[in-house]
Amino acid sequence: MAAPETANNAAATSSFIPLLTLGIPGNLSTAMIFVALMIHGVRPGPMMLQQHPDLFWGVVASMFTGNVILVALNLPLIGFWVRLLTVPYKYLVVLIIVICIIGAYSANFAIFDIGVMVLFGVFGYLLRKLHFPAAPLVLAMVLGQILERTLQQSLIISGGDFGIFVRRPISAALLAVGGLLMLKPILLWFLKATTGNRK
Repeated sequence: MAAPETANNAAATSSFIPLLTLGIPGNLSTAMIFVALMIHGVRPGPMMLQQHPDLFWGVVASMFTGNVILVALNLPLIGFWVRLLTVPYKYLVVLIIVICIIGAYSANFAIFDIGVMVLFGVFGYLLRKLHFPAAPLVLAMVLGQILERTLQQSLIISGGDFGIFVRRPISAALLAVGGLLMLKPILLWFLKATTGNRK
């Protein structure tokens, strides 16, 4: 139990490095934090340390504080956490669903919020079953408006000429990499189909 939890804690903390330094979330959790920062007008990236040093160092300090609290709590309570593993999964699922319903209802005291939670819960379940990563979806909701705005600005500057995106080597290279990443699932499927037919 200690080994996977140590790895999970290390991965969760290190995922903040690309988020705070480059503005690139590494997983779904940091993508949600990225969305929250953008909503509050804070743009993670190289300039965050200069523009919002209090927030940056606050996050770093919270990581140190959180690790100390984890050690203080887990050492005396390790026996309790181990006994939790013996609880049947069907009981844990019911408890988690009840807590989620209470949390959704207590936000605005509206049944509609529970319906929204159930709808997005089913949507998330389908995404996981179909092996769709949720982080790109969250990023698309935030970055979509920024992409449209910058696309309009670029086209206004170029007079409607789309060639502006491929004349500079940096933008052309980024577009090529993005295109390859979009075509990656199709290429992998094609390679798997051709190698399967040869066998």
